[in-house]
Amino acid sequence: MNDNPAEDIILSTHGISMLFPGTVALDKVDYRVWRGKVNVIIGENGAGKSTLMKILAGVQQPSLGEMWLDGKQVKIANTRDAAAHGIGMVHQELNLFENLSVAENIFLGRELQKGVMPINEAEQESRAAELLKRLDQPISPRELVGNLKVGQQQLIEIAKALAEDADILILDEPTSALSKTEVDILFRVIRELTRQGVSIIYISHRLEELMAIGDVITILRDGKFQAEAKVQDIDVPWIVREMLGSDPVSNFLEPGRTFGAPVLEAEHITCVNGAGNTVVNDVSFQVNAGEIVGIYGLMGAGRTELFECMLGTERNYLGKLWLDSKPVPQRLTTAERIRMGMSLVPEDRKRTGIFPGSSVASNLTIASLWRRLQRGFAIEQKAEQEVVASTIGNLSIKVSTPDVEIQALSGGNQQKVVIGRSLLTNPKVLFLDEPTRGIDVGAKADVFRMMVQLSQEGIAVVFSTSDLKEIMAVSDRILVMSGGKLTADIVRDRAEESALVTASAQGF
Repeated sequence: MNDNPAEDIILSTHGISMLFPGTVALDKVDYRVWRGKVNVIIGENGAGKSTLMKILAGVQQPSLGEMWLDGKQVKIANTRDAAAHGIGMVHQELNLFENLSVAENIFLGRELQKGVMPINEAEQESRAAELLKRLDQPISPRELVGNLKVGQQQLIEIAKALAEDADILILDEPTSALSKTEVDILFRVIRELTRQGVSIIYISHRLEELMAIGDVITILRDGKFQAEAKVQDIDVPWIVREMLGSDPVSNFLEPGRTFGAPVLEAEHITCVNGAGNTVVNDVSFQVNAGEIVGIYGLMGAGRTELFECMLGTERNYLGKLWLDSKPVPQRLTTAERIRMGMSLVPEDRKRTGIFPGSSVASNLTIASLWRRLQRGFAIEQKAEQEVVASTIGNLSIKVSTPDVEIQALSGGNQQKVVIGRSLLTNPKVLFLDEPTRGIDVGAKADVFRMMVQLSQEGIAVVFSTSDLKEIMAVSDRILVMSGGKLTADIVRDRAEESALVTASAQGF
């Protein structure tokens, strides 16, 4: 794509590299942002998209390379510096204060005031009203953000960036939590902004969505620039081919694996979140003893919400569950479901998976004291020590002593502790939500081997991931979720990566 004059490029990078210990996140990437266009950027998890965007937005500084803005070389020291250069970013996770008004959120941290004078609230509300008008949103600047729908809150984030006169606006997975109607509104706003001369960088995994909104597409693969094209000149199969390449997929499964009777059966599971969006939409599936079922899907597909329904952390759902042919009533608490034989390793290990100030031993046994370690009101310390030592040995957890705080361990070893805690509850079915997130390659392989070993012991294993190579490496069967729906159910031997990517974009 070399037919456009240089003046159409508002921002470019030359040889940008980002090196972390043991990892090359970006490898000499040349990237271009076209003026007044929707610049789509796509790639698998780990391709380097987020790292590149953080560099453009001043969150990180590159190890090597140059950045050019409007034909001049620039160095972006931090996010304030990026804003001063007209670069704004709307992150996937909204960063708003629900107890503040729209205007207060838009000008938070850069309030309109002089010296010791009070904040000029009238001027802030006036400017906020102008921004909302520019976005075609009839929202009062005085409205509390907590009263707005998610789609409206997304637009308030965009207004915050525009308040600093952003010429380049980075949108990271902006539709992951939006309804179809809200997506249509966002697309209309994006088109209007490009007409006003704003250049949009749009990150998403939803292929049909990218084809609908994008003008130019750039693909990264394994930290390197892979391809650039006008969206009008390509199609979805071309994107898939460029994204995936032909790298061989590891296989942790031996041929000829056999399974037992169904352990978990789910029928017509449906869940609506607090914003009124259907996050799990009529999902039915079953898992057999000794089977590893991988659930592939992108952000917002509904995988985590499905797991929350299974474990009862989300009890506002419709549908029926059976465990070992016994019904699981909706009223059952999470603790009661664990005692029936379910267990979950959560996605966010640091926030919901570990007790950071507690020891490795305490983190391992906290969920199973009721089952094997407690006599009356006292914990049998000898039994606890034996179980802790056995688990540390079986899972090859690298720790000097079980008494060390878990936060001193590496991410991979923390994950093994969380898995070990689940195993001590003697589960019949083990759910793992993104079990390899934030851990290194070696630890990932350990987790996969552990999953295979557990399945050989008869435990039904269900895990979720947005990484194609992971889902292909360790799944006997693959379920694909998209937009809350189940869009594919494929035996591993018949699964093709391109078909999984296509199925993951069907529900939106």
